[in-house]
Amino acid sequence: MIEVLGLLGVGIAAGIVSTVVSLASVVSYPALLAFGLPPLTANVTNTVALLFTGIGAAAGSRPELRGEGARVLRLGWLTALGGASGAALLLVTPARTFELIMPWLIAGASLVLVRPPSASRLHEHGVMAKLAMYAVAVYVGYFGAAGGILMFAILSAVLDHPVAKVNAVKNVLTGLANAVAALGFAMFGPVDWVAVGPLAAGFLLGGWVGPKIARRLPGQSLRYLAAACGLAVAAKLGYDSYTSP
Repeated sequence: MIEVLGLLGVGIAAGIVSTVVSLASVVSYPALLAFGLPPLTANVTNTVALLFTGIGAAAGSRPELRGEGARVLRLGWLTALGGASGAALLLVTPARTFELIMPWLIAGASLVLVRPPSASRLHEHGVMAKLAMYAVAVYVGYFGAAGGILMFAILSAVLDHPVAKVNAVKNVLTGLANAVAALGFAMFGPVDWVAVGPLAAGFLLGGWVGPKIARRLPGQSLRYLAAACGLAVAAKLGYDSYTSP
């Protein structure tokens, strides 16, 4: 019962963190390791449970998502395909290369977030924007820590929307990538289903609460908060990746 309540609490915290500053896995993945799950099992279990953050975030972001249905459908297939590719990579390849590249990607995306909005934006329908979204979705399916920050950075350059609206679209697109990866892991990965239940319930509640917090943050504070958290995560992951044998 203590473990169940602990995982529920971790899920709520991670769900809120996911929808506000895109760092759910930084909270939930280490918690699963602390509960005794092996790294691969913790990763795939976390991904399956994260599916419910996307559901909660979509439900909690209905005001921001109004009028965005066509865009989500247009870009969602691309992120879903990326999520499937990332899940396949996790199951068949060693993680070392991604571990070394990941901190630089997160740091770069975080710096993009603090750049003042520019009149020269990536075009939503352009090849570069779509390739970037697909690459981020691959990363989300593979591991995903701060993957939402990468997607947030790309969408911030593509969409001329208020930050809370960009954040809502980000939550849905990364949620689709995660959902497809979760399906693959459910069929082929070593998922700990006992841990999934309470963690998923927490993710669902936290994902629903998170957008309510995000829409109340003043001005560009959400962008700067996400950037600061992203740089901190990049530094931590970089230290771990480059100092481990």
